[in-house]
Amino acid sequence: MTRRRRISFAVSAVEDLEAIRAWYAEQRVPEVGERLTGEVLAQIEQLADFPERGRVVPEFDLEHLREVIHPPFRIVYRLDSERVRVVRVWRSERLLELP
Repeated sequence: MTRRRRISFAVSAVEDLEAIRAWYAEQRVPEVGERLTGEVLAQIEQLADFPERGRVVPEFDLEHLREVIHPPFRIVYRLDSERVRVVRVWRSERLLELP
């Protein structure tokens, strides 16, 4: 049995989640932003027990860089032996680029 991994968030991922909530609030539907961010966080929580359920990010083809698609978002995370580090939560049509 695989052991439970810690979940951590990069600053970029926290900013992404805040921006999602803010955008929906600006559109005068804050409840949609709250619901979507809650759904995204629920998906992330599942990664503690099932860290390899996400697919390898196709733009990079690196085993440790994975994503879960939760329409309309991509939840991108780095996987190592100890933790899952969420690095981005983006609209699913956006392509990732190396910094």
